[in-house]
Amino acid sequence: MKEKTKESKHKILILGASGFLGGAVYKELCSYFKTFGTYNAPNILHEKNNHFFQYNIEEDDIYEILEVVKPTIVISTLRGDFSAQLIAHQHLAEYMISKKIKCIFLSSANVFDAYSKYPSYEQDKTLSNSIYGHFKIKIENMLLRLPKKQVAILRLPMVFGAQSPRMQEILQYVRDKQPIEVFPNLIMNVTTSSKLTQQIHYIINRDKSGIFHLGSSDLVHHDDFIKEIIDSLNLKIKAIYKNVYTTNDDRYLAVLPKHNLLPKNLQSSSKEILTDLEI
Repeated sequence: MKEKTKESKHKILILGASGFLGGAVYKELCSYFKTFGTYNAPNILHEKNNHFFQYNIEEDDIYEILEVVKPTIVISTLRGDFSAQLIAHQHLAEYMISKKIKCIFLSSANVFDAYSKYPSYEQDKTLSNSIYGHFKIKIENMLLRLPKKQVAILRLPMVFGAQSPRMQEILQYVRDKQPIEVFPNLIMNVTTSSKLTQQIHYIINRDKSGIFHLGSSDLVHHDDFIKEIIDSLNLKIKAIYKNVYTTNDDRYLAVLPKHNLLPKNLQSSSKEILTDLEI
């Protein structure tokens, strides 16, 4: 009971709580903290829940929701228009300075997608060739200018989950007898939504800050991992694969932890990630 009282001192706002990752984070935290979330598209379940606020990133100012909720921690899992997201995070950063609150930002391995010859670690310099990676770097840099204790940046590899859009898409392709694109030359690491939400819970409880690489401790080839997932499903329909080669050489897109390690029970291998999918 003491632990629960200690945890509940925080008031948490999840930006993008109606999405796959935001929703998983909300479910993990809502029993322990006063947890609020934003959603975009009209939804009866969210409308009836007075802990949820409708928020259109292109039309609404995040400042209004921040003023109503008065969170101690904001977790950003936002998706949508990149320009609108940049403005929202600028407003969030201004609010963080004035109220001295914390932000946990979900970033991506794509902040390193210009480096294809090796995996990336927490203190490596970011550099991206993609619009998505470049956008994530801009928000990271904006937040990293704030006092260190107020910011946790979580760089994520490919995230799976039994109910994730990625898994649903794979299953649909199998049912429709459509080829699933796999990348034999892509070397990556992986995680699941349930592993990620446990890690976020720990970071909140222990008041951790800095940059975290929250992927499996080992690397896998994209095609091998996707095939292992499908084999574990024991489907009656045979999956069809289409090999896609974006380069002649192996290409890395992996965020490995080295400097900011979480406890052993919160680290995982790709085999444990497969088990964690519970499929």
